[in-house]
Amino acid sequence: MYPGVHRQTQPDKIAYRMVVAADVVAGEHESGERSVSEPRPEQTVTYAQLDCRSNQGAHLFRSLGLNKGSGIAILLPNVVEYLQIAWAAQRAGLYYTPISVLYQQDEIEFIIGNCDAQLLITNEHLASRIDSGMLGIRTLLIDDGGWRTAIGDFPDTPIADESEGAEMIYSSGTTGKPKGVRFPLTDAPPGTVSRLVATRIALHGMNDRVRYLSTAPLYHSAPLRYNMMVTRLGGTAIIMEKFDAESALALIQHFRITHSQWVPTMFVRLLQLPEAVRESYDTSSLKYAIHAAAPCPIHIKERMIDWWGPTLYEYYSGTEANGSTAISSEEWLHHRGSVGRSIHGEVHILDEQGNELPAHRTGTVYFANGSDFSYYKDPENTLAAKTADGWSTLGDIGYLDDDAYLYLKDRQSFMIISGGVNIYPQEVEDALITHPDIYDVAVFGIPNAEFGEEVKAVVQLIDQRSASTEMAVSLIAFCRERISHVKCPRSVDFVAKLPRHPTGKLYKRELRDQYWEGHESKLL
Repeated sequence: MYPGVHRQTQPDKIAYRMVVAADVVAGEHESGERSVSEPRPEQTVTYAQLDCRSNQGAHLFRSLGLNKGSGIAILLPNVVEYLQIAWAAQRAGLYYTPISVLYQQDEIEFIIGNCDAQLLITNEHLASRIDSGMLGIRTLLIDDGGWRTAIGDFPDTPIADESEGAEMIYSSGTTGKPKGVRFPLTDAPPGTVSRLVATRIALHGMNDRVRYLSTAPLYHSAPLRYNMMVTRLGGTAIIMEKFDAESALALIQHFRITHSQWVPTMFVRLLQLPEAVRESYDTSSLKYAIHAAAPCPIHIKERMIDWWGPTLYEYYSGTEANGSTAISSEEWLHHRGSVGRSIHGEVHILDEQGNELPAHRTGTVYFANGSDFSYYKDPENTLAAKTADGWSTLGDIGYLDDDAYLYLKDRQSFMIISGGVNIYPQEVEDALITHPDIYDVAVFGIPNAEFGEEVKAVVQLIDQRSASTEMAVSLIAFCRERISHVKCPRSVDFVAKLPRHPTGKLYKRELRDQYWEGHESKLL
C-alpha cells in the first residue's frame, strides 16, 4: 500500500496533521487541562494532497537529473512538507537522508558529503550553517511556500518509472562521526515493504484505522519510519512540532489516539506532571504505546503500566536493522527489565574473545541471520561490528535469561572499569532518576589515578537553586541505599541542562570529554 492507492479509495481522509505549539493552548479548567485547537488547514494533509504533492515532487526530482539510486538530504525540523518530500523521494526510487537540525556545520557537511546527496532541501535559517556552494550541492529552500512553488508546475500523476526508494539514516553521532546505513534498492514497485516492516505492522496491529501520535523529530529513524508506515497503510498521523508532556496527553484525548511512540525520558516527563494533571486526561483510546531508543527503568515502566494499562510495547533495534527484539506489557511483567525476544534475527551473547555465553552471563549482544548491513564508505567500522561468521552488533551489552529474553545493561563504550570491576552507567542512572529532586541524570567514568576510572554523576535538578554540596552528598547516599556502593558515584556535578537529543538520546561524550581532557583514556 501507499498514498496512490488511498487517493483513489479515501481521498479526503486526513493522512497527517502537523500540530504546532499554538494548536495546544491552556484551557480554563480548574485542573489545568489543555484544550486542542483544530490544526490550521495548511497544517493538515489529506491523502489526495499527499499523493498529488509527492507525485509532483517525484517529477521535480527527475527534472533535476535525480534518477533511481540518486540521493537527497533533508535538513528540516518537523514541518508539514517533510512527509511530502520523503514520499516524493520514496516513490522516485531515491535515497533520502534526514539530518538532525541539532547538528553543527562540520557534522552536517560530513553527512551531505558522505551520503552523495545531489540536492539539499532545507530552510534559510538552517542553510546559513553551511556553505552549500563549497559542497557542490544544489539547495532548495522551502521557506514561505518554497516547496509548493517548486513542485507547482509539475503533473500530479505518477512518474513513468516509479519504484520504492529508501531512507538512508545516520547514527546520531554519540560515539564519533555519524555512520550512514544504505541498503540496496530492489527496484520494487510502489507499495512493496520489507520483511521487517511487515513484521512491525503485524506486531503493533497497524492498519488503516490507526490514529498515531508522533512525539519526536522526523529526522530520527523511528519517527520517520513509523510515519511513513502509517501513511503507507492509510491511517492518520498526528505529528507534534515539539514534544511537551501535557500537550501529548491533550492530543491523545482530543484525537482518540490508538498508537503512539515514546522514549523513556518522555515517560519520565509524563510522570513528573502533577497527579491531578495526569488524571484529568482520558487516555483510554490508547492500544499501543510503543517505546524504544533506550532501556526503560523498571520502576518507570511499572508506573506507566499502572497508569495506561498493558498498552506498552517495547522493541530493541537500530538504524542498521540487523536484528530486533520485542516485548508486550504482559510478557514484561513476567520478565521485568527485558527488551524482549527476537522477532528478526537470532540473538547471541559473546564474550571479548568471541565465545558464546550461556544464559545470565553478560557480554556483547549480536544478531545472526537478520538483515545484513554496512556503514557507507566505512569498511573499518563495518568490520568492527561483525564477527567472522557475519553476526553483527550495535555495541550493546546484555544477557539472555532462560527463556531467551534479552536484557540490556549499557553501551559497550560507556561501560566503566573501576579497579577491575565492570560498572554499567544505565543501572546507576536508573537508581538516581527516582530521586524526587532529579529531572535528568548522566553517569560515566572519569579518570582516577588508583582505580583507572571512578563513577561520576552529572545531574539536572528540577529546581537548580537546590544545587549544593549537601545535595550532592544526599544523592550519593540515596544511590548507596539502592545499589552496590562500588557502583555509586564518588562525586556529583550539577548542570542547568543535559545535552540530550529530542529523541531522548544523551550526548554523553560531550560531558565525558571535559573530564578526560589531558588524560590517557578510552575516549569513544
